Amino acid sequence: MDASFTAVVATAVHFVVQLAVCVRVLLRPHREPASRLAWIVVVMVAPGLGIIAYLLLGETNIGRRRVERMRRVLAELPPVAVCEADSKAAPEVPERYAHLFRVAESINGFEPVGGNRGGLQKDSNATIDSLVADIDAAQDHVHLLFYIWLTDNNGCRVVEALKRAAGRGVTVRAMADALGSRGMIDSHHWKDMTAAGVKLAVALPIGNPLLRPLRGRIDLRNHRKIVVIDDRITYCGSQNCADPEFRVKAKYAPWVDAVVRFEGPIARQNQHLFVADWMAHVDEDLSDLLRQPLQAAGPGFTAQVLGTGPTVRYSAMPEMFESLMYTARRELVITTPYYVPDESMQGALCAAARRGVATTIVFPARNDSFVVAAASRSWYADLLAAGVRIFEYEGGLLHTKSLTLDGDVTLIGSANMDRRSFELNYENNILLFDPELTADVRVRQDEYISRSHPVTEEMVAAWPVHRRLWNNTIAMLGPVL
Repeated sequence: MDASFTAVVATAVHFVVQLAVCVRVLLRPHREPASRLAWIVVVMVAPGLGIIAYLLLGETNIGRRRVERMRRVLAELPPVAVCEADSKAAPEVPERYAHLFRVAESINGFEPVGGNRGGLQKDSNATIDSLVADIDAAQDHVHLLFYIWLTDNNGCRVVEALKRAAGRGVTVRAMADALGSRGMIDSHHWKDMTAAGVKLAVALPIGNPLLRPLRGRIDLRNHRKIVVIDDRITYCGSQNCADPEFRVKAKYAPWVDAVVRFEGPIARQNQHLFVADWMAHVDEDLSDLLRQPLQAAGPGFTAQVLGTGPTVRYSAMPEMFESLMYTARRELVITTPYYVPDESMQGALCAAARRGVATTIVFPARNDSFVVAAASRSWYADLLAAGVRIFEYEGGLLHTKSLTLDGDVTLIGSANMDRRSFELNYENNILLFDPELTADVRVRQDEYISRSHPVTEEMVAAWPVHRRLWNNTIAMLGPVL
């Protein structure tokens, strides 16, 4: 009798907990109905594991204290300065693209700014060569933030450059994500930089991995790649601070990235992102850096920074991607390693092709995430049926995140086209209007296509049942993942 009573009580308690979690799923803001339904199914079908999974992974939560501190920092920072009056540096954007920059401005409050110059770097090693040269020429400060910073050749070249800069009196601040750069943070190089006078910070420290989930999700990371030198040079793209051989996942190498080196007022907007991230982790007020007037920059193109993340407006990055897709009239070319869209983004991409836009998307043939690869391929049939051209890159892991629009507009940066980049990670991208630089990016995209194989409707239709079943099952879990 006692055992039976205990079992009844345990069952009742478990049911109440299940019900409470389901109610929480339904009441959490910013969730698509499909996501709510998926989580309720998980909680009800796998009662114990489902509840634990939801508490660990079901909510975009980096911790109440971190959220409060980040919002306080952002509220206290001064607005980004604009250039002194100079007609040559005024932002110039055709009316047909003006709304894109208004969408971007609504994310961080950064206005489009003119007077910028930029160059697409040849490859990953050339990017590091340029970065080291700029650090060696720095006169006032160097600010650097990477999601992944490895202790390989390129990673250590940057370490030595930062130490040299600090040694000659330049203020050097470097930040790395606690998970992505754990090898560097735990290495003697980190200690050596501190001894050399480099100011260091760890983004989103994990602490005790068993207790960390109680204060927020452990897998919400700072995925940004930001470099700002003397408030006038900045880099933006997909590349981490590492060799292209990327030895932590060498079997997928080389990792193929694209980075643009910018000069001009756009550096201040990346500076603002860095300062906010730094002050959210370090008790050092860098507000004065953002109060310095921006000097007239002269002629150059218009650009604008987008910084997104779990403490920024929900759905900001998907809105940007979809706005670009719906704006396309002639051509839309996208490269991304990770494609796990929601239905509205998939619909926007298909709609572009259906209205006659030459729409192309390039993925890696071999993805370092078999889960993402399966989810991505589940969308192929509908994309192809709509007229989207799909290519799979064969020359390594295509890691470049780029979008070019009608030969005029480029979006480049750290954000993938997946739910992790949209909802969980801190990302940084730059939107720009410049036919010349966009043409350079298009040439790079065509180089990727030349090293890819096309995916056809016939190929997808010929996939065996077990492969289609796997792809669609994984995709179904997209709202949960």
